[in-house]
Amino acid sequence: MGSDAPETVAAVVAAHRAGTVTPAQTVARSYQRIRDHNDPAVFISLRDEKDALAETEALASKDPAALPLLGVPVAVKDNIDAQGMPTTAACPAFSYSPAQDSTAVAKLRAAGAIIIGKTNLDQFATGLVGVRSPYGVPVNPIRADLVPGGSSSGSAVAVSAGLVPLALGTDTAGSGRVPAMLNNIVGLKPSLGLVSNAGLVPACRTLDCISVFSLTVDDAMTALVAMAGPDRADPFSRDRPLGPMSTFPEKLRLGVPRHGQLIFFGDAASEKAYGEALKRWTALGATLVEFDLEPFYETARLLYEGPWVAERYLVIRDLLASSPDSIHPVTREITAAGARLTAADTFASLYRLQALRCTAERVFANFDAMVLPTAPTAYTTAQVLANPIELNSRLGTYTNFVNLLDLCGLALPAAMRPDGIPFGITLLAPAGHDAELASIARVFHADTKLKMGSKGFAQPPLAPVPAQASGDEITIAVVGAHLSGMALNGELRALGARLLEATATAPDYKLYALDTTPPKPGMLRVEQGAGNSIKLELWTLSAAAFGKFVAAIPPPLGIGTIRLEDGRGVKGFVVEPVAIDGARDISSFGGWHAFIAEKAAV
Repeated sequence: MGSDAPETVAAVVAAHRAGTVTPAQTVARSYQRIRDHNDPAVFISLRDEKDALAETEALASKDPAALPLLGVPVAVKDNIDAQGMPTTAACPAFSYSPAQDSTAVAKLRAAGAIIIGKTNLDQFATGLVGVRSPYGVPVNPIRADLVPGGSSSGSAVAVSAGLVPLALGTDTAGSGRVPAMLNNIVGLKPSLGLVSNAGLVPACRTLDCISVFSLTVDDAMTALVAMAGPDRADPFSRDRPLGPMSTFPEKLRLGVPRHGQLIFFGDAASEKAYGEALKRWTALGATLVEFDLEPFYETARLLYEGPWVAERYLVIRDLLASSPDSIHPVTREITAAGARLTAADTFASLYRLQALRCTAERVFANFDAMVLPTAPTAYTTAQVLANPIELNSRLGTYTNFVNLLDLCGLALPAAMRPDGIPFGITLLAPAGHDAELASIARVFHADTKLKMGSKGFAQPPLAPVPAQASGDEITIAVVGAHLSGMALNGELRALGARLLEATATAPDYKLYALDTTPPKPGMLRVEQGAGNSIKLELWTLSAAAFGKFVAAIPPPLGIGTIRLEDGRGVKGFVVEPVAIDGARDISSFGGWHAFIAEKAAV
């Protein structure tokens, strides 16, 4: 594949569906890029390339429009189970072979993704730096002297370096956000419980979540949609419906800390980049609202100074007792403190946290989302190795409180500093607002016009957000007499229907002119790729109106599921196959409007 090869998830899937690139070619490209990249510290284990390519062949028997991640190569942080590869959590003595995929990985596979390897991490996901691993330190592809960020170091580097377009990380204290900033990519930290943690080696079970690294916000949301949903196998799973993305709101209020409250540890370049990011938000139409950051700093201190470190201790307690030297010395120092905490310490911290949660709730009532630096500064590997705990802690200044307060977050590239260090911001909102964050984040990221990752890939044009039905509304696709300007469109309007968008089907349909009064077409689904793309309109009706409308549809027409060109499935008009005998095939017109226009011209 040449320089115009697809790089984003959306571009890869579109190329696979169009047949211009095959999933096997895309997966083979990932393996070749991994070989060319030649950094053995990125992946702890790689799947056999022949096995991965064989899995792409199995995709050929499936409906590509039904696979939102069709043939997308995915890397998985090595504390998340993927069958066929060991799970190490970056500790060889801990390693085991999982009997099945984690729920998140299983859902990605079901969506058409191809898992190609397990990535390096700060051991037991304890760290924000990416240097605490016996498997080495992944080289930051943006600037080789910088830490890659952690704990999801390998996953972030793999996406930034163009080895894969999508990778899974985890996030307890910022492990899905700090590496995103340091690698100039997007890091999505979902609401707690939105994605199942079944098959995840825990760091802090009450705070962990599986996160997503990608080149664009839209790509991250595609993965999140595929993985989201309650799971009985995870007692911390929650039924949190993921709403649709929307257009940029007319009135957006963003929270920013009071003047003088932000800490940059003397890094003037980061401070300036943050100020410029706020100016960009204002230019996009947002209103900035100041708030008091101190309660959030206090919450952050609870994470490592409070009892939650005991959760990390529980994970490796047996290993600490039997083989302490197998654990990284810094990880050992941090987690061993968990053994000394008392129940009284725990309850005192829980009481304080509850009060802080109430404070945070009141703060968020004043704006739609909070905008903070993802990290206050960046450090070199040499600096971190010389001062491992303090500098790691500094990187978590704006991340450590997030999961304690049950917030969702989205880390975005914001600038490339003059010294070649990437700077990023993070949007935060209360749990359940994942789609709202993505809706504004995608516009900001596109507005920066920054290159994606480390390879200089240009951002694709921002795709329009599909209009959405709301509440109890149901979307219906119309292809003939109910189209705008056609004879029966008034029936829809009389029922209070509203037009969402004009679009087209996947190229899997034939359109026939039926002998009816008034004239109507019948659309029939044929073998995949053997038909035409037919223009149609999407309208939305209340559930009650939809029922009335469908009840009045005369044969040979009926309602079925129509696959659109972008992969969505919607309810819409289809025809009974028996009715097309002797009917004129008008598929070449591409839609009813064009056919009627030609008839009128004759």
